[in-house]
Amino acid sequence: MTTPVPDRPQRAGHPPDTLADHVLDAVESLVTLWFAASADAPPRLPTRQLLALQTVRRLPELNLTALAEHLGIALPTASRLCGRLESAGLLRRTVQPHNRREVQLVVTSQGRQLLADVTQHRSLGLTGVFAVMTPAERAALQQGLHAFHRAHALVRPQPPQAG
Repeated sequence: MTTPVPDRPQRAGHPPDTLADHVLDAVESLVTLWFAASADAPPRLPTRQLLALQTVRRLPELNLTALAEHLGIALPTASRLCGRLESAGLLRRTVQPHNRREVQLVVTSQGRQLLADVTQHRSLGLTGVFAVMTPAERAALQQGLHAFHRAHALVRPQPPQAG
């Protein structure tokens, strides 16, 4: 059972022990575990660089401009960020043969290994937490996460249709 956080402001008309408060507490714990696991996998990257590397691996069709848009940063900032990743041997920037102004981003084998190490550290952290939960708690968590994901898909704003 989650203990309410004493310094969290109470929302008007809501008791302090609401489902949202439990989710906030759980997410804070998960974020702490998530970032600690990222820091345990050398080389230690700033969060934005790690996110950029993960994004390029997940969406290999992204060019530099699309990466900047995806991360919500300016193009010069994305270029410097990719330059740091390239200097570290984690990312490669190449010019597209069909469009010399378009820069293609490719995660190197060293970058893929780093991402695999981060994923392994995160998995170990989660496994450690799950190990102290009862089987019934793990089953309830799995069911609840599935229900949350399903409900989120229903309420997620859809992009406007061109027409």
